[in-house]
Amino acid sequence: MSFDALILAGSRGGEDPVATYAGLADKALIPIGGATMLQHVVEALRGAGAARIAVSANAPAVRAEAGRLGAEPIDAAAGPSLSTLNGVRALGTPLLVTTADHALLRSDWIRDFLADVPHDADIAALLAHRDVVERDAPPTRRTYLRFADGGWSGCNLFLCRTPRSAAAIGLWMSVEQDRKRPWRIVRRLGPGMLLRYLTGRLTLDAALKRLGALVGVRAAAVAARNGLAAVDVDKPDDLDLVRRLFACQPPR
Repeated sequence: MSFDALILAGSRGGEDPVATYAGLADKALIPIGGATMLQHVVEALRGAGAARIAVSANAPAVRAEAGRLGAEPIDAAAGPSLSTLNGVRALGTPLLVTTADHALLRSDWIRDFLADVPHDADIAALLAHRDVVERDAPPTRRTYLRFADGGWSGCNLFLCRTPRSAAAIGLWMSVEQDRKRPWRIVRRLGPGMLLRYLTGRLTLDAALKRLGALVGVRAAAVAARNGLAAVDVDKPDDLDLVRRLFACQPPR
């Protein structure tokens, strides 16, 4: 599949604890294993075959780093979902979306994800089952969405496969503030779905199908083959972990 890619490298506002911990102004510029986090992500995307890579950022230093890496800096919006929507409008589809703090990202994970996305999906997300994360990753605290088929952790890798995916990004904007409270997201599916969720009878697949149906798209979850795909650099502890992993063996 020919695809373009968007790296979200904007700021949610305020002080970033990871950047502060590293003594830098911008998290994307933190050095790990001899390269910035942004460089690791760009190289993984390029190795997977991305034709065009854009970096959504407003910080001048991050935009300069994007240019140095041969990526195209574009303006970041007020939040990752709106930045993604602007990216779809600017680059079209299929568009692979990830984040600048996904320093462990590997080209083979991207290729596997693209191969596993259902052919009729408008939008897809990579998620790792808790068992897989615990199998492959050192002890690490992750946020899990708990469904009848187990706990699932997001992997910061999405595919906007068709133009219809823009409608799902709009839904993403409406639920973004509740990303740490999954029951509030499920509440939008209606009382029947919420009851199924609260009683442990709602599967991830059923929830995504219902969410997609609300806006007229086919949404799919793809199971990550490697649990490390769920590890991003969201906290100082994550940075220490990723640096240790790079010191042992660069994940390429």
